[in-house]
Amino acid sequence: MGVSGFAPLKGGDIEYRWYGPPDSVLTLVLLHEGMGCVDLWRDFPDALAQATRCRVLAYSRHGYGRSAACDLPRPISYMHDDARDVLPELLACLDVGPHVLIGHSDGGSIALIHAGSVAGPDLKGVVTMAAHIFIEDVSVQSITLANDAYASGKLRDALARHHGSNVDCAFRGWADSWLNPAFKHWNLEEFLPAIRVPVLVMQGVDDAYGTAAQVDGIVAGIRQGGHVEPQSLMLPDCGHAPQKDQPERTLAAIGAFVAAIAAENDPA
Repeated sequence: MGVSGFAPLKGGDIEYRWYGPPDSVLTLVLLHEGMGCVDLWRDFPDALAQATRCRVLAYSRHGYGRSAACDLPRPISYMHDDARDVLPELLACLDVGPHVLIGHSDGGSIALIHAGSVAGPDLKGVVTMAAHIFIEDVSVQSITLANDAYASGKLRDALARHHGSNVDCAFRGWADSWLNPAFKHWNLEEFLPAIRVPVLVMQGVDDAYGTAAQVDGIVAGIRQGGHVEPQSLMLPDCGHAPQKDQPERTLAAIGAFVAAIAAENDPA
C-alpha cells in the first residue's frame, strides 16, 4: 500500500506516498487529475512499480486529499504555479533524484509546463495521459456536466470520501477555473518547443474531455523545438482515464518507455 508522509512546503504540507523499491535507477512521479489525489490513483501506483521495477511517488496537490487547503477561487494560472513553483520544491524536499513525470489530465498539463520551463537535469522523461494544452468545447461541456453532478450532491459525496474537508477546494478550484470565461484563452503551446526529454503522449479514443487534437498539438509543438521525437498512443475503447480503462495497455506502454530511459541512465 506504500509508505505515506507529509512534505512541509511553503504553501502548506503536501501528502505523499512511496511505492516500490527505494533503490531504483529512476523514480516515477505521478501527477493527478483535477479531481484526483493520492488515494484516487487506487492500485495503479503499485501496479506501475511492479511493471517497471521503479520507485513510484504519488502526491496530492494543495487543496486535495490530505494536503493543506488552498485558497478559492484558484487563479487561472494554477497549473503554471504548481508546475513552476510547487513541483520543484517538492522534488527537492523529498530528494527525488532522476525521475520521470507521469501526469493524468491536469497533471499531464502540469508535467508539460514543468518540462518546458523549469526542469532540471534530473528530469529524464514525461508521460502524459489525457493532457490538455488548449481549450476545446468538449472539455467545457463535460466539466459543465460534472458541475451539475456536484451541485446535486452525488459527486460531492463521492469525492468527500477521498478529499475530506478539502472536497470544495478540490472540485470548485478545478471546475470554477475551467468554466471561467477568461479560461478560454488558456494555452500551453509556448512551453512545448523547449522540452528536451523523451515524451510519451497517451489518450483514449473515447475521451469525453478532449479530442485527438490535444495529442496532435503536443506532438507538433515538441517536434517544433527539434530536441526530441515524441511518441504518441491513442487507446481504443478508452475514455479519460487510460490507467483505469485500459490498465494493461497503459502499463505496457509506460513500461517500455521507462525501460528505455532507465537503460540510458543506469550507471552500471
